[in-house]
Amino acid sequence: MGIDAFRWLMTAPKAPLERAAFVAEPGAGEVTVAVAGCGVCHTDLGYYYDGVRTNAPLPLALGHEISGRVVAAGAGAEGWLGRAVIVPAVLPCGECDLCRRGLAPICRAQKMPGNDVQGGFGSHIVVPARGLCEVDLGRLGVAGLTLAQVSIVADALTTPYQAVRRAEVQPGDLAVVIGAGGVGGYCVQVARAFGAMVVAVDVDDAKLQAIAAHGAALTLNARQHDAKALKGAIGAFAKANGLRATEWRIFECSGTAAGQLTAFGLLVHGATLAVVGFTMDKVELRLSNLMAFDARAIGNWGCPPEFYPAALDLVLDGKVAIAPFVELHPLADINHVFHAVHAREIRRRAVLVPA
Repeated sequence: MGIDAFRWLMTAPKAPLERAAFVAEPGAGEVTVAVAGCGVCHTDLGYYYDGVRTNAPLPLALGHEISGRVVAAGAGAEGWLGRAVIVPAVLPCGECDLCRRGLAPICRAQKMPGNDVQGGFGSHIVVPARGLCEVDLGRLGVAGLTLAQVSIVADALTTPYQAVRRAEVQPGDLAVVIGAGGVGGYCVQVARAFGAMVVAVDVDDAKLQAIAAHGAALTLNARQHDAKALKGAIGAFAKANGLRATEWRIFECSGTAAGQLTAFGLLVHGATLAVVGFTMDKVELRLSNLMAFDARAIGNWGCPPEFYPAALDLVLDGKVAIAPFVELHPLADINHVFHAVHAREIRRRAVLVPA
């Protein structure tokens, strides 16, 4: 039996978002998820406003931070019926050579909602069952959260979780997060949960004040320090707190050219630079600094589904707070919300909730 649903379709850059009816019916190994909430990511804004191309042709529903309940299942996926789930933002095939060798983030057959397949800005979505993250509704209730709120785990939390994990953050490390809003705010919290002492750098005092209450031991406004002074302030903080002057873990989460330059300028001996944010802007760097500091730079594309349960546990165990950084809006207000997020009028993570 098909399920009638409405999707909000992106038709052309800067055109209105319009809705169209379609039937969401899962095939073999697939499920239909009734969407509880779908977060608005800056990647969505890049597709809509900045000319970033989607892999699937338009029209296409955007949205890749999705939570909901499985209401229909194809052959082989019946065990998911009725479960509350988070849909990973990137779904690798799990069968190719890359997946078998533990390289799921670069699986060439991966499916990303709102990019490769229809996304979550609608009432229902059809996705592969492989890799879904089940949500324990009992623990969710104890944590005082709703299923819609934890939709942001699908990207805003798991992407920095993967970055922190790959950077091998350990207790006693100094972590520096450039960009303290959205993804960066969760990166601060995850790095702290991994045992690091965290410095947050931003140009917005309100964001810095907010994250100071949730894991940042030091906050610095980059507009009040030139590159040398910023590095000096972090170095002095490290020394005062008995942290190493080497091997800093630096996370660029702002997705801006200025943020990338700031992050690169903080390299120290043995540093790890993790690029988490995305921008279409280009920057000019002296790559020889990586050689001179014996440092490394790593990119980060999403998070393998097998790490979603551990990331979700940080939320349900109270080690990462999401409620102060999320606000819910009706899906019917999608045009207004997109504009407001793009204009920075909404400061928290906007989650669109179907009627």
